[in-house]
Amino acid sequence: MAGNSIAKSRRQVRLSRALGLALTPKAQKHFDRRPYAPGEHGRNVRGKDSDYKIRLKEKQRLRAQYALREKQLRSIYDYAKRRPGLTGEVMIEFLETRLDALVLRAGFARTIYQARQVVTHGHLLVDGQKVDIPSYQVKPGQTVQVKPTSQGKANFYVAAQGSHRDVLPDVPEYLDVELTKLSFKLTREPKRAEIPVTCNENYVVEYYAR
Repeated sequence: MAGNSIAKSRRQVRLSRALGLALTPKAQKHFDRRPYAPGEHGRNVRGKDSDYKIRLKEKQRLRAQYALREKQLRSIYDYAKRRPGLTGEVMIEFLETRLDALVLRAGFARTIYQARQVVTHGHLLVDGQKVDIPSYQVKPGQTVQVKPTSQGKANFYVAAQGSHRDVLPDVPEYLDVELTKLSFKLTREPKRAEIPVTCNENYVVEYYAR
């Protein structure tokens, strides 16, 4: 188990360096020391990326920040282009209402990977009902809380003390969080400008529309 965890951590660090943004706190430390692409020649990469490569990388950056498979992101793009509004903004606003994403924003976990584990291990209630699907779309007005039987676990005790806030952005205004109670409410739909995701969503749309 420890070996798998170390290997996964190394992959996340390598991916962070390849994409040019830190996906985990540990990756941030490595990225601060080595802010260049991975590999033997990463420090010496030269030349301008092609338009295709720029858009591909931006799509990969968005995928990584929500830890999505390609099929998932493509499906969300197809959904967003049928909706009113700018397709890129609709994509990110939709992604942000995923249960695992909101668990991270609320400070119940340090990374999107940990947030997904919190969900899949069955620790959460949405309006009093157990939900263990990371892609579950939380609706405005719904309340999410850690099950009372799970709140005594070490990882949730740490979260309730606010220990993850040092590596997370400020709680966005669309969430009302009661951290000591391990509870939060989605008060309204998120808006792209306030969602803490590093992405030029127009490039992502252009990648899929090509």
